Amino acid sequence: MRIPPYHLTMPETRNTAVVFASPHSGREYPAEFLAKSVLDERTIRSSEDAFVDMLLDGVAALGAPLLTATAPRAWLDLNRAADELDPALIEGARINVHNPRVSTGLGVIPRVVAGGRAIYRGKLTSSEAETRIRDVWHPYHDTLRTLIDGAYLRFGMAILIDVHSMPHEAMDSVAVTRARRPEIVLGDRFGASSDGWVVDAVEAAFEKAGFRTLRNAPFAGAFITQTYGQPSRRRHAVQIEIDRSLYMNEREVRPNGNFAGFKRTLQGILAEIADIGRSDYRLAAE
Repeated sequence: MRIPPYHLTMPETRNTAVVFASPHSGREYPAEFLAKSVLDERTIRSSEDAFVDMLLDGVAALGAPLLTATAPRAWLDLNRAADELDPALIEGARINVHNPRVSTGLGVIPRVVAGGRAIYRGKLTSSEAETRIRDVWHPYHDTLRTLIDGAYLRFGMAILIDVHSMPHEAMDSVAVTRARRPEIVLGDRFGASSDGWVVDAVEAAFEKAGFRTLRNAPFAGAFITQTYGQPSRRRHAVQIEIDRSLYMNEREVRPNGNFAGFKRTLQGILAEIADIGRSDYRLAAE
């Protein structure tokens, strides 16, 4: 089965510089991929940002485009550079001792899922890796770049909101040192991928709705924020990590009873974020 490279939803009228994206919520698992894996179908989904695309599916009504992955993260990680190839998995790949993501099995073609559990029985051919990158990675990033450039040309700036989810346990180490456990982590690579006023506004939208936020710990942003966040060129990128327990049963990988309520609340937050990319917001903020 050939996986479509992405799903793009465009608004009837594009009226904000904000672009929403979800690179890790893909869940189209090819049968041949599952047959090669040593993992069961539930375990292999542990790295997936399950249902984030469903949480975001109303942003077109806010005037913003939405780009979501269709391929699962365990098959291809769109938040990695195309050359982050793992020699322990891919035949002929060069060793890159300076890349900790690759060395831990989390390159563009992952060797492991969450918890360091191996995906495959053996190695993949270089041609198989190249095919995935050609057919999915490049089309997704070509489209994302086009959306960002289009926002800049139309509005004089672009704001990428790259949305992810994190396991509830990811905040265990942080929670012990804080009175209130963070539920949302905002990543701007410590100020390198976005001007502060953008991140301040995103943070304010979540906190106004009652959510506890934290910046850059333990997630500051990876390839996407690093590549597309260029605040000196008025291109801002902010990564959002949402605690999965707010809307899903992590063990069973299904929406929980709070899913609909959380989605409604999030829609209001996303509306405020979309406002950040409108000229009247920026004029009022100045």
